[in-house]
Amino acid sequence: MDFKDVILQLSDKISKQIDGISTEEATKTAFIMPMISALGYDVFNPFEVMPEMDCDLAKRGEKIDYAIMKDGKPIILIECKHCKQNLTLHNTQLARYYIASNARFGILTNGIEYRFYTDIHKVNVMDENPFMVINMLGLSDTDIEQLKSFHKSYFDEKAILSTAQELQITIQVKKLLEQNFKQPGDEFTRYFVRCLNDWKSNQKLIEQYKPIIKKTIASVIGDMISDRLSTAMKVEESEPSGTDGNVAIDGTRGVVTTQEEIDAYHIVRDILKQYTKEERIQYRDFKSYFAINLDGIFWHWICRLSLKPYSKRMGIPINGYGSCEWIKLDTIEDIRKHQDKLKIGLDVALAANE
Repeated sequence: MDFKDVILQLSDKISKQIDGISTEEATKTAFIMPMISALGYDVFNPFEVMPEMDCDLAKRGEKIDYAIMKDGKPIILIECKHCKQNLTLHNTQLARYYIASNARFGILTNGIEYRFYTDIHKVNVMDENPFMVINMLGLSDTDIEQLKSFHKSYFDEKAILSTAQELQITIQVKKLLEQNFKQPGDEFTRYFVRCLNDWKSNQKLIEQYKPIIKKTIASVIGDMISDRLSTAMKVEESEPSGTDGNVAIDGTRGVVTTQEEIDAYHIVRDILKQYTKEERIQYRDFKSYFAINLDGIFWHWICRLSLKPYSKRMGIPINGYGSCEWIKLDTIEDIRKHQDKLKIGLDVALAANE
């Protein structure tokens, strides 16, 4: 079994077991130790994975949950929390441990989300922002490839450090774009105002442009998605429509849309037509999941479907888009049992669209 299969199998396990994990120790045993093993390290060898390693400058008995060791020295620190805890509340704790060690990498995790830190800005002082964030319930192929760089067989400290700053900036830029796409800020809007008004701007124009920019961005991205979907519907000549249950293949993106996914989409659309116009309920297929969204705006998703032969589940956004609740399905008809959950997902998408 290759690395990708191992990680996807762990992701599936997490989605099935998350509701039954009640303690931090259970999170470590069920989710985090298997991840360490998936990365090629022997969790039962203290010369390779050291549990409860001292990381204490003030002699208060502080210990890091796990330290990945190489040649007797820690190279990666791992601080663990319960799977339902908010990691943002605990990054200062990892930062203290980081200073007390010579490791260049620190991981803060609740077994679902993994935040990877290093010391780009000042050696031996952990950066405030992670350079990589992996969510095990929303994996992309890019996530898996980035995670692979921490596998024992591929780990190269210099290579990771050389790309860490770019990755860190990418995360911050994505966050800024998402915020401004959802609700354009003054400075973001000012750029467009100045470009279209001989480099002049004032607050009245900025307020006037904000809703226009928001709608225009949604329209542009919607057009881009429509173009992608049009491409996806052009089935490769060597793969006739309907072969092996596939109805569309996007060779450029490597995405295969199955008849089962289309059938599930129509079920969701049928359920939600009582709350909004049917044509507003659209979809976009990805390699790791099939997303149903509002108005073709992929970040205004209502639900995500993962319809593997051995595991079917539906994800619903909660806390705005702060996290995703995954629901096990035996067949796609089980979607009808969760109309209340779909209504929650629709409400989240509608609120984001305002």
